[in-house]
Amino acid sequence: MDNSYDIIIRPVLTEKSYSGIERKIYTFVVAKKANKTQIKSAIEKIYENLGIKVESVNTINVRGKIKRMGKTSGRTPSYKKAIIKLTPDSKTITEFDSLN
Repeated sequence: MDNSYDIIIRPVLTEKSYSGIERKIYTFVVAKKANKTQIKSAIEKIYENLGIKVESVNTINVRGKIKRMGKTSGRTPSYKKAIIKLTPDSKTITEFDSLN
């Protein structure tokens, strides 16, 4: 994976992720094969003009939920989620500032 935008797919916008914004904790859906060092460098590269420094990265593999359609059942796609914590001296990500 060479492109940062291939690693970071989209932000997770839920009530739980909103509560972490004031503590500089952000949640993103990332590529399944990306590791923590790739995720860290991708975040710092995407937001390098804002002066973002990543302190830690926690990853979670989220399994798809079971859904039924009539008598057949299947699963929604599973994905990988990354919880990014910025350093205390780092600036905030401006796209999230209006959300809290």
